[in-house]
This record gives sequence, C-alpha cells and structure tokens, in this order.
Amino acid sequence: MAEKPILQLGNPILYKICEPVSRSELTTMATVANDLHDTMMVFRSRHGVGRAIAAPQIGVLKRLLFMRVEKPVVMINPTLSNLSNDMVALWDDCMSFPDLLVKVRRHSSCTITFRDLNWHEHTLDLEGDLSELLQHECDHLDGILAVSRAIDGTSFAYREHLPKSEIQAYQTRISRGIRN
Repeated sequence: MAEKPILQLGNPILYKICEPVSRSELTTMATVANDLHDTMMVFRSRHGVGRAIAAPQIGVLKRLLFMRVEKPVVMINPTLSNLSNDMVALWDDCMSFPDLLVKVRRHSSCTITFRDLNWHEHTLDLEGDLSELLQHECDHLDGILAVSRAIDGTSFAYREHLPKSEIQAYQTRISRGIRN
C-alpha cells in the first residue's frame, strides 16, 4: 500500500480503455485498491476534496474504482445501466486536473452493477451526487475525461474564477460526499 502519483491531464494513459478484471487477478486488485485508497486520502488531505478514484488515474489499465463516501467501496468491472433521460448540468472536478472545473451534463439517476474483492456482485440505484460521481469514474475506465464532456467552449473555469453562488453550490455538493 502506498500513495501513487496521479496521472495528469494530457497523459496518454488516461485516454485508454481499461481491460476487465478477471477473478484470478483479485489478489493483485486488492493491492491496487489499497493504493487507490492511500492516493485518494493523501489527495483529500491536500485539497479538501476527493470522493472516488479510478485505477487508470494511477496508471493501472483495469476496470477498478475506489470510492469513499460513507464507507470504503471497491468496484470491480462496474457497468452503468438505466441511465435517466433527465439530465443535470454541474461543475465537475477531477484529481487529474485539480484546479480546473468543467461544466458537464450527467444523468440524474442510473444503476451501477459491480463485483467486490470477494467477487460478489452488487447492484446500486444511484441518484444525484452519487450518480454523477460514478458516471465520472466509469468514464475514466473508458478513457473519457470530463474535458471531453464539456457543455460548450465556455464550460471551463479555475475554482477561484467561479461566481460566488456557483462556488457555494459546488462546495455543498462535494462536501456531502466527504466523510472521514
């Protein structure tokens, strides 16, 4: 277990599609999950944000996510389904470009199915913050970054340049997901 460097915007690895995890790789994936945890917790301590991280962000091209909202959750081979027609526009952030926010549209609800480190399958119905968060993380597994989903050419901002009302809305959204 160790903190790993987070690959930054422009690194070609971030644009690659990840390979599925096989059951025979669970021991290795447990180590990767621990590295994701450690990396995210260090990032969170430095930046005050960080709810989830995808394996390709530390250079591992496997379909693996780590999320810590209320409790730690490892998601192996996650798939999204039941994407709502209802969309929400929001400022999205990413550990791979920590100072930049990108306004994107995400489905307001969806379903995620994944396996845990014991190879048990789970299905969760997601709404709101968790829906947008896990859509963002699953995009990483497909080599898609939030910058590719920008609503338009004016949908980019540094945190300090957002209007005060939008900063408050952004901070409220992310603070609901951070629990130590």
